[in-house]
Amino acid sequence: MSADPPGGCRAVAVWGIGVAVYFVAITYRTSLGVAGLDAAERFHINASALSTFSILQLLVYAGMQIPVGLLVDRLGPKKVLTLGVVLYTVGQFGFALSSSYAMALGSRALLGCGDAMTFITVLRLGSRWFPARRGPMIAQVAALVGMAGNLISTLILARFLHSFGWTPTFAASAVGGIVVLIVLLLFLKDHPEGFEPPPSSAGHTGAGFVRRQIADAWREPGTRLGMWVHFTTQFPAMVFLLLWGLPFLVEAQGLPRGTAGELLTLVVLSNMVVGLVFGQIIARHHAARTPLALGTVGATALMWGLVLAWPADHAPMGLLVVLCTVLGACGPASMIGFDFARPANPPERQGTASGIVNMGGFTASMTTLLAIGVLLDATGDNYRIAFASIFVLEALGVAQILRLRRRAARRERERLVVSRVEAVHVPA
Repeated sequence: MSADPPGGCRAVAVWGIGVAVYFVAITYRTSLGVAGLDAAERFHINASALSTFSILQLLVYAGMQIPVGLLVDRLGPKKVLTLGVVLYTVGQFGFALSSSYAMALGSRALLGCGDAMTFITVLRLGSRWFPARRGPMIAQVAALVGMAGNLISTLILARFLHSFGWTPTFAASAVGGIVVLIVLLLFLKDHPEGFEPPPSSAGHTGAGFVRRQIADAWREPGTRLGMWVHFTTQFPAMVFLLLWGLPFLVEAQGLPRGTAGELLTLVVLSNMVVGLVFGQIIARHHAARTPLALGTVGATALMWGLVLAWPADHAPMGLLVVLCTVLGACGPASMIGFDFARPANPPERQGTASGIVNMGGFTASMTTLLAIGVLLDATGDNYRIAFASIFVLEALGVAQILRLRRRAARRERERLVVSRVEAVHVPA
């Protein structure tokens, strides 16, 4: 039996169900990005309290990554995705019905818990259904389809919110979770026939095994490098789309809400295009991973620097368009983190390693969301000072990437040499 899954049309269909689950999760995750001003009015809260919605959601998300990775390695994708759909659907319904700030916070926390169970589980599902060489493209396409969920938020949810109000809009969106749950239960399979993962042995249970899984994954320089790449590249766009983009464009740049929504849509469309380009480049030129990641960070820092330092009160529309186009590269660049962790870990540890990597960007996003909210309240809504916090985290992340990149590359070359020797010297 071949060790590599064959892929094919059935793999695409099954994996597509998992991607649909992720698509709905992204729709729910980013729904607050177009409803931030409405939420502030509905719950009578200031900028710091508003940012707490997204911070709590991301705190739960980031904290769940390693446990979810362990669950995926242990239980398989179907069970974890099922639990995730149930949690984020209940969370979205709860958010629709929330009449108090506390109830809304609890609903976003529940939604974050369910959301946390989607992406790395979809990556694991892809690795069980497709050959390893398809890994970079599979990750980018999954992220691309997920970003399409952002389009639902920026194009459709925003209009529904304006036309029908808070409760009908969020309650109607929660129906999507019920639909994907039914499809998931009926049709999703963990792996192709004949490619079952090896059964867990007695030593693969208990707290000792969990500690070994985490320690072994963290010990690999490729895992740590992947986490810092994800940390440094993802958060500028995540913060913009998740909460602060619309207020920044409307209140700081003086744009109408419709125009601001179009710029948020541009971020998503740019993400989808760049994701396909990055996936193709990395699949053909593995050495391009670090230059692409660092290039994205440099371009993002440059554009934010120009916008925030612009001498007039409002930056010109052309500059804002370029900023949003560049922010679209942040999501695809963050996927490069998984391409560092994947070859550094064996199949039975992929979920755990992916969870560690995925913590990076969401930890940075959570930190920046809090910093912006606190700085806005402290400075009387000075967006220039608040958004300058982005540069601090980018500098930290770049320093860590530069520190780890050579060690990870050396370790990856050693693994490649060993695998080639083992492939040639097969015992009779």
